[in-house]
Amino acid sequence: MTNEVKIAHISDLHISGMQDRRQLDSLSCLFDHFNTAGYDHLVISGDLSNSASPGDWKIVREKLESHGLYHWDKTTVIPGNHDLISLEEEMRFYNALNPLPQLRKKAFDRRVVDFCLFFQELITGDKRGNQAFPFLKIINYSSVKIALAALNSVYPWYPADNPLGARGYISTGQLRALSVERVLTALADCFVIGLCHHAYKVYGTDSPIDQAFDWTMELKNRDEFLGVMKAIHAKLVLHGHFHRFQSYGVKDITFINGGSFRYNPLCFSQLVINGQGCCVQKFVALPIKS
Repeated sequence: MTNEVKIAHISDLHISGMQDRRQLDSLSCLFDHFNTAGYDHLVISGDLSNSASPGDWKIVREKLESHGLYHWDKTTVIPGNHDLISLEEEMRFYNALNPLPQLRKKAFDRRVVDFCLFFQELITGDKRGNQAFPFLKIINYSSVKIALAALNSVYPWYPADNPLGARGYISTGQLRALSVERVLTALADCFVIGLCHHAYKVYGTDSPIDQAFDWTMELKNRDEFLGVMKAIHAKLVLHGHFHRFQSYGVKDITFINGGSFRYNPLCFSQLVINGQGCCVQKFVALPIKS
């Protein structure tokens, strides 16, 4: 082993079934590259599916398995809004039945549990134990101990408050769970990386059009989230959702947007972390095959 740890970060796969052959072939090529280039860990920050289909989760899981990446210490996945919310389904049932918000929230919570159960081995390391958000994954490499603090930022669909199903919110319970003393003690000697699907920053301009777009995409309680990331001394936060490959700083924390595999399957974010806790990040573009 080297004295450096290499992490690959991708996001927003938006897989649409087995007929999506071009995307699936590109995903196989990317996973092949991660293996041949010697990456130690892969992070997928949400939107594995394009239509909240467990069938798409199965496709991704089988791809990971066939490339030897479906292991707790090899890959971490979290859900995006497209994994947990089918906008067409929500609007159809709402218009037909006008269900109470509490019932919609219960149905949403069941989908979160379904996602966690489906990828339980990547969350707990085996087929037993609790599977819920937030979860901590601490991996001891020879040169550095890396902690991944994963949260679910998907917010249920509501006709007035979240009409496109794309706004985010991290529950108070999740934020509180990361702030307890025993968690802070466990993370004290780790290089801490936060994970969520939604962006801290979208456009953030004075343009009315951009501001309207920001509203539909925003992480509603982003400052509370930032406060917890600072409390656990996170150096980085990896996210997706807003389909740009970009990095930006907020109060000494570097946020890295994994862009969208769907729209650029040859690009991903690379993190190289050394034993002194220094990290070098860059976006890598694989050559186009002729």
